[in-house]
Amino acid sequence: MATITTKDGTEIFYKDWGPKDAQPIVFHHGWPLSADDWDNQMMFFLARGYRVIAHDRRGHGRSTQTWEGNEMDTYAADMIELAAALDLKGAVHVGHSTGGGEVAHYVARAEAGRVAKAVLIGAVPPVMLKSDANPGGLPMEVFDGIRKGTGETRAQFYIDLPTGPFYGFNREGAAVSQGVIDNWWRQGMMGGIKAHYDCVKAFSETDFTEDLKAIDVPVLVMHGTDDQIVPYADSAPLSVALLKNGTLKSYEGYPHGMCTTHADVINADLLAFIES
Repeated sequence: MATITTKDGTEIFYKDWGPKDAQPIVFHHGWPLSADDWDNQMMFFLARGYRVIAHDRRGHGRSTQTWEGNEMDTYAADMIELAAALDLKGAVHVGHSTGGGEVAHYVARAEAGRVAKAVLIGAVPPVMLKSDANPGGLPMEVFDGIRKGTGETRAQFYIDLPTGPFYGFNREGAAVSQGVIDNWWRQGMMGGIKAHYDCVKAFSETDFTEDLKAIDVPVLVMHGTDDQIVPYADSAPLSVALLKNGTLKSYEGYPHGMCTTHADVINADLLAFIES
């Protein structure tokens, strides 16, 4: 397996496919998944001549099951080390959900020349947790429930999430895929329970406002209006308003996991943005 070892001794697994002189597209997965969640997109862009890269965040997938460092500053630092190790230049960084937060946090800190564009899909910025400053956010009880499910009944909880709200399979008329549900469970159970538990705080409480304001490169914000995990109104429109060069693309009725359920549409729109 291809890995790098970070300064604190964590092994980060990554896939790096395609011509090394082609433009790199780096995919950042959501909680509690792995680089495998981007299989469809990796194959799509590989077939079109791009260099495609996806890593397992620390504590997730095949990377070290760390008990500490499971927060956005360290996630971004890991990406800085990976980008340096692979000598990525002019890359497009695409993040889904928690991965979108990781993209925002990384791109705001990236070395000059490393990043050309970024994409946030169903992403957690600006901030998910409800507060006086963010009245449209979700209450702490929601995230406490995710922590309880992860920490106490993870094997069942990781069936219930994809079976229900993640892919919108709980909606009337949804085309439910058992394979997609099983693959979500497989990826989730590969990771470390402590890292997943800690990551709930990272994706729900981190305020990405200053990151978004600091990003200079073009950013495409893609979000489904029926996202039951990261509600549309408190995410995408607010993020675009903070970006210097942001574009909002909304998808009527699409769920949180739309990269999987509507891969053909999402891939085509990603390609159009990257090639624009």
